[in-house]
Amino acid sequence: MKYLIGDIGNTSTKICILSRKFKILRSYNFDTSKMYKNNLLKKIIGKKTNKNINPVFLFSSVVPKVFMNIKNNLKSTKFKILEIKNLKLNKIIKINIKNKKKLGSDRIANAIGAKKLKNCLIIDFGTATTFDVIKNGIYEGGVIAPGVNLSIKNLSQATALLPLINLKIHQKTYGKNTIEALNAGFVWGYEGLINNIIDKIISRSKIKYKILLTGGYANFFNKMIKKKAAIDQDITIKGIANAYKELI
Repeated sequence: MKYLIGDIGNTSTKICILSRKFKILRSYNFDTSKMYKNNLLKKIIGKKTNKNINPVFLFSSVVPKVFMNIKNNLKSTKFKILEIKNLKLNKIIKINIKNKKKLGSDRIANAIGAKKLKNCLIIDFGTATTFDVIKNGIYEGGVIAPGVNLSIKNLSQATALLPLINLKIHQKTYGKNTIEALNAGFVWGYEGLINNIIDKIISRSKIKYKILLTGGYANFFNKMIKKKAAIDQDITIKGIANAYKELI
């Protein structure tokens, strides 16, 4: 028996086929915008290599329209589509915040994936840059900051003369032209933002956290983080897999 799970983000969607031991066999990555127009999931489950899949699919989703589109496309089939918030999550992780319903499914999945580390700070470089705190195995909340690519795009769109740029990691001094100045602003700015938020969280908790990085800029900013950090690009998928294994 195989299992299908997925993570629907604002920018990208990742769909994975898992083995009977809940290990990743195959991964498929798409722009989330394409999930509106194409029935990509039917194509995936129709592949010869993806036969014998359990009829229950589990997703984390922060884009309700895409999730509903997937459900509607498979309505006439044997497959049942669930979102991670449909499950009784309190059986596997305690969430200690004011309004659990408003907590993003991706952040819940990250917390479940990192729960075994007991004390963990997860930094996810997605459309937003999120910082999530796991303290003594309990999800305690976090911080949401603007995402790097979103900030670059918004600045370019809001100004007549500032271009879109691709960040370069080697920024030794302030800029001598517009591109260098923009690169310095974003690289140094996010370096300061990331380290400052980490320091604030640690100083208020007085706990030594394992720091995990995931998402598009995890490798880019890894060397700029003052504290020791590890990269895990599958932490969200691991959390969804654990939820499936324990609750379905």
